Amino acid sequence: MFSLNGKVAIVTGASSGIGRATALLFARQGARLVLAARREHELERVQSEIGADGGEAAILAGDVADEAHAAALVDLAMSRFGSLDIAFNNAGATGEIGESHTVSLDGWNRTIETNLTGAFLGSKHQIPAMLENGAGSIIFTSTFVGYTVGMPGMAAYASAKAGVIGLTQVLAAEYGPRGIRINALLPGGTDTPAATFKTPEERSFVEGLHAMKRVAEPEEIAATALYLAADESSFTTGTALLADGGVSINRV
Repeated sequence: MFSLNGKVAIVTGASSGIGRATALLFARQGARLVLAARREHELERVQSEIGADGGEAAILAGDVADEAHAAALVDLAMSRFGSLDIAFNNAGATGEIGESHTVSLDGWNRTIETNLTGAFLGSKHQIPAMLENGAGSIIFTSTFVGYTVGMPGMAAYASAKAGVIGLTQVLAAEYGPRGIRINALLPGGTDTPAATFKTPEERSFVEGLHAMKRVAEPEEIAATALYLAADESSFTTGTALLADGGVSINRV
């Protein structure tokens, strides 16, 4: 599998699900990590898992929509490890769900702030550190929702995550000449704590939306993030890379 030996990576939303699986995988592949999420106790657990496996990780709890937190993560990477090579801006939230005319302005704004503004703020502070290296890989977690599929009740989330794809394309064009690659990773349904299925029937319905008739394990999405982080994807930038089990093309 792809090596990240000598690399330093930031992973947000690292306390559970896709973020946790990616942090563990990046560490196993040789990266030193700065991990972020809102829940400090859960971050400490992931840090301990990485340490028990021989890896090294620093943690900083906070809100990705807070610019001071975004700056502090980069400062921590630079002060603790001396550089920044990779950023997996994974933190996000579905936000307020409901028919669009019922969504509150506060719900809309918070969903945009967490998913889109958080992505912008992370990259805003990560890019200067990567420019010092003359290279880097930034990965955003987006979604097929609002890209290939319109899901009723998810106007704010779809708008925010579609905005992340637009941000990806602009940043890729701006910073490609200076060695920084920027890509968006679009998972399908994934078996994470945030996507806990209330009933077996609900899980079966979601699985049936996918061509593969199942949802992903977080480790499967992490493996795709690893490809985008690694040097082996050196000619991949500006992409919206689907890892969605065929949900985008399934019609039966």
